[in-house]
Amino acid sequence: MNEFLVTIIFITVLVSAVYFYAGYLTRTGKAEDADGNFIPDSWEEKFGWFFSSKGLIMFALGLVLGYVLGVQFPSIF
Repeated sequence: MNEFLVTIIFITVLVSAVYFYAGYLTRTGKAEDADGNFIPDSWEEKFGWFFSSKGLIMFALGLVLGYVLGVQFPSIF
């Protein structure tokens, strides 16, 4: 179960970093963003599903992470 917890934390950090980096690229002007949604247009063409379901992905990762932490460390929560 400990390996699963580390994997979930790694995936959550990785996905969050991708969303942050997309915003960083567009805010600094290093990538083109015609519609102003802080997602580079080149990324939006290839991975539009990933950015359109951002809320659902982060919600699911948060639920899984919370559940695993609750099972792993029941005395803390």
